[in-house]
Amino acid sequence: MSLTIAQPRTALRSAAPTPTDLGTVTPIRPRREPVTPSATSAVPTSPVVAPQRNRALPEGTEARGFALYVGIDEAKAAAAGTTLAAVVEQLKALTAQLVPASETYAAVAVAAEGSGGRDVDVVRLALQDRSAVAARKQAEKPEPEETGVVIDISRKRVSLDGEVAPLTYKEFELLQFLVLREGQTVDRSAIIDGLWSDGEDETPNERTIDVHVRRLRSKLGAFEEIVRTVRGVGYRFDRHADVAVRYASTPSPDVF
Repeated sequence: MSLTIAQPRTALRSAAPTPTDLGTVTPIRPRREPVTPSATSAVPTSPVVAPQRNRALPEGTEARGFALYVGIDEAKAAAAGTTLAAVVEQLKALTAQLVPASETYAAVAVAAEGSGGRDVDVVRLALQDRSAVAARKQAEKPEPEETGVVIDISRKRVSLDGEVAPLTYKEFELLQFLVLREGQTVDRSAIIDGLWSDGEDETPNERTIDVHVRRLRSKLGAFEEIVRTVRGVGYRFDRHADVAVRYASTPSPDVF
């Protein structure tokens, strides 16, 4: 009888390598060369702009505020669903919002009932705006008394030593026709063609033109010689030192 002793089987395992302490590892970054700032790489900045001076201000003065004239009456304010007081408060609130350090003062313009003209002009005059007062004085300034003959084309009026001559419409048209051709001799047929259109019931003949000229001269009185007769041809307007002609602001197309 044989006896076998079984010994425990030992598993052979390879020992794990002992880790080596390498210390703290710093990641490698690419090296960058220092960049020299240039004009093109500089960050743009907004330039400081000095406030421009108001050209209307004289030298040595400064602007300390402004006046805003508002032309509106209570009726117009009510039609818009508000009042003058509410409009004033809104404007004052807006000014305080825009410039908190600002100061405001409101003055109501009072005018007589039924005052004509634009509302804003009435307000400016009531509050004694300089330019408005100057314009009113200029308008109320009497025109200097004029002597001699003044032929006002724009108003279709002739004045003789300050008195308006009682010319009829056709008589003034005749005078104007000659004035616009100053220094030119105009024959009677040209006057008929220029002042009477075709088809009129009372188209004159050349003798009738002589009658119109005589009536015109009689109303010119001492200045009748400004309309001269050129025998056998027609009539001519001659200007003298005591004759002034005022034209319209828009040049007449009937000027030769």
